[in-house]
Parts: sequence; structure tokens; C-alpha cells
Amino acid sequence: MRSRFKLPFSGLLKQHRRWEKTLIKAVKISRTVLTTTAASRPKAAPRAAATGRLEEVATFGTNPGRLRMLHYVPPRLPKKAPLVVVLHGCRQTAQAYDQGSGWSTLARERGFAVVYAEQTRSNNGNLCFNWFRPSSVTRDRGEVMSIRQMVTKMAALHGIDRKRVFVTGLSAGGAMTAAMLATYPDLFAGGGIIAGLPFGAARDVRRALDAMRQAPERAVSDWSDLVRAAAPATRVWPSVSIWHGTKDTTVSISNAQALLAQWLDLHGLDADTYVESRVDGHLKRLWRNAAGEIKVELYIIEGMGHGTPLKPRAASRTKADTPGPFMLDAGISSSMHLATGWGLKKPDLLSALKTVAR
Repeated sequence: MRSRFKLPFSGLLKQHRRWEKTLIKAVKISRTVLTTTAASRPKAAPRAAATGRLEEVATFGTNPGRLRMLHYVPPRLPKKAPLVVVLHGCRQTAQAYDQGSGWSTLARERGFAVVYAEQTRSNNGNLCFNWFRPSSVTRDRGEVMSIRQMVTKMAALHGIDRKRVFVTGLSAGGAMTAAMLATYPDLFAGGGIIAGLPFGAARDVRRALDAMRQAPERAVSDWSDLVRAAAPATRVWPSVSIWHGTKDTTVSISNAQALLAQWLDLHGLDADTYVESRVDGHLKRLWRNAAGEIKVELYIIEGMGHGTPLKPRAASRTKADTPGPFMLDAGISSSMHLATGWGLKKPDLLSALKTVAR
């Protein structure tokens, strides 16, 4: 019995031709819509623009740590300008950290260059710098050597002042900042460690997680000897600024205390001889050497969790101090205070005119 849903052959052929005409018409309409939509859509920005102010430098040495190098150089950079190396935290990118911390904005306003090292997922799935691996934090090896090569590249490209190179970072980037200061103290004039850990706190993943929960218990001299062993020929140490939130549940504040002990001992400073003040409502302590120079300072950010402390600018058209993941509005800008402490200030009118004239 023939199904009543089955068409005879002649009817099937007519139906097929109607479908064919309908399909051709639909394709023509689709092509018109797609062409119109594509024409009205904004053109894709080039790669450099897509990463904000930061531009990638593809080649900068042997790069044994397999990191990416991104930099920002403001227009009319002064001769022998300073350089700031910035290291992001886990699950961050260079661009995200720059938007939050505002380092490129400060560089444009104050006349210095910025270089970001960026971690890759092939090295670490969470984009953390491998601050706990001896192969990554031994002088002239791994990630620390890649970062050192970025500084060398910036000096070659832009003639930076090698005596005014600074480094800062958050969390894993803060721990890597401590590693850079320990392994290349001759390279940096100063560093800012934010929610980081002391150099030598761990040598593998398990101990790194333990150290984040609670800094290892060590004698003060044991902490400082770890740094001395990293660069044995060094006798002059960079200044260090340590920042930590009182409600940080990711990296224990005991690590700030261990960092303080490590660097006070290196500078030969008495832990009980400091000047205390309040800055934007937060505790600040500083230690000076015999010449009156600030060598170690500590900022304790009341009520702040794990992140970089920011102070968003009112009605800012820039992206400086922009809150986001791990970028926290604490009413104090770590970037601003670090830059000022390092002498990276807005140029006076005469200096600005000389720069424009060149």
C-alpha cells in the first residue's frame, strides 16, 4: 500500500525544482546580508593597538625562560631615561596589569620607559612566574635571565640609564621581583614587592603552596644568606619597598615579615630603628642607612585582600589605577608611591621644553 505521504515522481520533480529556486534565492539574500554587515563592521585593529599601549618585542636574546616581552616608550623619551620592569600576577596578562596599575600612564606623564615580562601557558598554566623553581630563578638561567635580557634590549633600543632601572610585581610577580633583586642586584636600583614572597621561600610546587599559607620559619641570617648566595660578588644592595594587605588570604602576611627580615639584614639595618607614619590612612615604616638614604620600606594596607593597591583618579580619561581582578581600590596607589620614591617625578617646565626642542 502506497503511503499517502509519498509524492508521485512527477510531483517530486516539481517539488525539487521549487526547493532549488528557493535555495538559490536564500543564498543570494544571505550573501547580500553578509556583505552589508561586513562593510558596516569596524575593521579589526592591528595587533599593537589590540594590546593597548604595550607593544611586543619579538626578539630580545636567547630567552631561555620562554617569556614574552612587551614595552611602552612615551613620545620624546628623554635621553638616559629610567626604566621600570613590571611583572604581573597569576591569571593576569601584561596588558591587564598595565591597565590596572597604570605604569604606562605614569611613564608618559613622567618620562620613563616600561617593559613587561609576560608568562606563557606553555610555562605555567595559570600564567604564574615560576619563582619557586631553581631552574627559573638562578642567575643567568631560565626566567630571570630572560627578564635580564629584556633590560639589555631596552638599553640598546632606547639608551636607558642603567643606573636607574627598577622592578616591581604582584604575587607570583612579586616573588619573581624578589628573585630578580637577589640574582641581579647589580642590575636594579630598587624594587617594589607587592603581596610577594621572599627569595628562597620554596623550591617546588608543594613547598610554594605551603609558603603562601605561612612563610617558612628561618633565622634572619638564613634568609639573607639565600640572597648573598644568589649573587656572591655583590656588596651593594638595591632598595626594597614591601607592600601587603592585612586581609590577604592567598599569600600570608608572614611573607612580608620574612621579606623585611631578609632585606634589613642585607642592608645591615636594625629592625627596631624605623620611622613610622600614615599614608592615605595606611601604615608605613621606613629604614634609612647611615647616609640617610631610604633602603627598606614597608606598607601595610589595612583591610586589603590579595592584590595591587590602587587609588583611582577622579574622572580619569586614562586607564591608570583601574580596579579589576587582583587590582584593588585601597585608597592608595602603589604605582604612584613607588615611582615617586624612585625619583620618577614629573619633569619641570624647563626640562620639558628642552626635551621638546630635541
